[in-house]
Amino acid sequence: MKVVSKQRNSKMCFICGMDNPIGMKAQFYNMEDGSVMTPFICRKEYQSFPGRVHGGIVATMMDELGFRAMWAKESDQIFGVTMSLTVKYRRPVPYDELIIGKGMVVESTPRYLVIKAEIFDQHGTLLANSDVTYLKQDIEKIAPNTDMHEEMPYLIEDDVKEINFI
Repeated sequence: MKVVSKQRNSKMCFICGMDNPIGMKAQFYNMEDGSVMTPFICRKEYQSFPGRVHGGIVATMMDELGFRAMWAKESDQIFGVTMSLTVKYRRPVPYDELIIGKGMVVESTPRYLVIKAEIFDQHGTLLANSDVTYLKQDIEKIAPNTDMHEEMPYLIEDDVKEINFI
């Protein structure tokens, strides 16, 4: 699927923070179908049982995919907080392998959004899926006195034009 544009990265977010030494440093792309996608690799430090990523880390990525899908659908000037998150774990998520995350808004109202988030292996096998509900909220209510241009300073150019499963 074709990439339309790339989203910004933060400093310290666990998922997208470029300055976070233990974070994933995931990059997010707005796609031609209105979704957001991220190819990422979980490190072995994120494991639960050997060979698999901890379910809490998987849920954290689902939460971020919800937020990023909101930006893909609405605007990166819209903010919100998670109201609910349900995750269905279908197969173990491996570490040290390429994983693809996808999020798409399925309902949008003036107050909230419902997002479908999914994580696949590089072959397109569904590993986990989630329903995320985000309450739209002004950034001043979420993080008072935060300059989002300072918090989200990174727009890392790359040559990613498409994201596909093998």
